[in-house]
Amino acid sequence: MAETYEEYEETHHVTRKTTFKIEETSSSTTTKTITTPAKLYGKDVGAYDDIDVDELLAQLSPEEISMLAKEVDPDDSFLPPSQRTNYECEKAPTGPLDRKKLIDHINKQALETPDRPELEPFVPGVVRGKKWIPPPPAAKLQAADEQIAIDLGDEYEQALTDATQEEIIDLAAILGFHSMMNQDQYHASLLNKGQPVGLGWDGITKSAIPKIFPAEAPNATDPEETIQRIKSDDSKLVEVNLNNIKTISDEQFDKLFEALKSNTHLEVLSLTNVGLTDRTALMLAAALEQNHALRVLNVETNFISPTVIVTLVKSLLTQMTIEEFRASNQRSQVFGNKIEMEITELVEKNTTLLRLGLHLEFNDARHRVAAHLQRNIDRIRKNLSQRLQFRFFQNMHRKQTAMVQ
Repeated sequence: MAETYEEYEETHHVTRKTTFKIEETSSSTTTKTITTPAKLYGKDVGAYDDIDVDELLAQLSPEEISMLAKEVDPDDSFLPPSQRTNYECEKAPTGPLDRKKLIDHINKQALETPDRPELEPFVPGVVRGKKWIPPPPAAKLQAADEQIAIDLGDEYEQALTDATQEEIIDLAAILGFHSMMNQDQYHASLLNKGQPVGLGWDGITKSAIPKIFPAEAPNATDPEETIQRIKSDDSKLVEVNLNNIKTISDEQFDKLFEALKSNTHLEVLSLTNVGLTDRTALMLAAALEQNHALRVLNVETNFISPTVIVTLVKSLLTQMTIEEFRASNQRSQVFGNKIEMEITELVEKNTTLLRLGLHLEFNDARHRVAAHLQRNIDRIRKNLSQRLQFRFFQNMHRKQTAMVQ
């Protein structure tokens, strides 16, 4: 038999309900519940539902409202920070704020305030206080350093003893000891220009005047002519670079991607900063599904959305010929976890992709993509090694056959 007993305990006019449950195992079980409506300050809780809070607040005095305002939860994020603290500055303003006078007053106070007198006057070359002395190294480390001593022989010892500082710096540069010299000394040694005057082991490299390089000439590629050559499947047209040409119209993009579907010789296509949109990028994805000659595609710095980038990556799975795909620096810098996981799953299905130019924010996506690209590279390297070994043994067999004949 199971019975439920409920008792009420009243403290500060607040009714609190405590429930005890006793269970007994028997063939028949019955439950007996005694319920009493909860009360607050002697009234039922439902009686406070129809009370107008604004009317109650209007009846309070300013002192009571101030006391009520102090009883707030400091962790309540729905209130501004200024209302979650008990600090109140009730001081009346002395006048309007004059920023210039305030700054002048602060500067005057700083100049007129005397410095704190030093307990010991400063004397150049004199160490004040306790000087730190490093502890002696352990005996094991000293013994290990003594064992590293190398006997170079009398000839080499004499050569190093008589060598000048410039010759030792050149020798360190040849041996690759970059940490023993600065950049000017290292490059002077490699170029055999002679060491700069005044730059020894303790020399300080000064900043050099930057070299002025001429501005890069604008891209002189004619888009219309290039489109016609792609359409005619010109065998000499292997690489097309239309970077930074912002005058290409949507009609020209339509012609370009339509001609790309049937082209069999173009291997590299670069469309960086040409104003590609989602509509034209979708046409490019449709062209990639039919083109089987393109190996490198670059569409960086355009206005392609993350979802269309996923479509482009998905289109690479149709022909499996693209080895390098770059599409970073688009309209949306952050893809989000969902888009990055979709790109990762598509890349893991691609067995020919070797390089991917996309900025992935999440570590899981970056590590999975990098591991898969490395597996693709290792697979190609292994296949190439096997083909070379096959050709080598085939040539050896031919030579032996010729010698026997």
